[in-house]
Amino acid sequence: MNTPKEVALLLAKALDSKKGLDIKVLETGHLTTLADYFVLCSATSTTQIKALADACEKAMKEEAGEVPHHVEGHRGGTWVLLDFSAVVVHIFNEEAREFYDLERLWSDATPVDLTGIVTEN
Repeated sequence: MNTPKEVALLLAKALDSKKGLDIKVLETGHLTTLADYFVLCSATSTTQIKALADACEKAMKEEAGEVPHHVEGHRGGTWVLLDFSAVVVHIFNEEAREFYDLERLWSDATPVDLTGIVTEN
């Protein structure tokens, strides 16, 4: 069984493998019951949003034997949310990420150091 932090890092790696941009992991468990971690990522196109979401689903199925409990948004749109219970993944195009500005909204969350997990982008 993977801990929520291990799941968040696994998902960050999956996003990085598909060249996700500005990947962030925020520890939110002390702030909300929604999730222990939020994983944020930007994409350059709707095609990349779909590829990133697919990579997350594949990694979770292969490594943790889990599928998302809930998916919001649309893979062909400007954002998608994948809910893996303790970890929620948010994938946005640049404009949607700026609009929703989750980093500001969750500014009290604790950023997780991704050194060695994802490449700098």
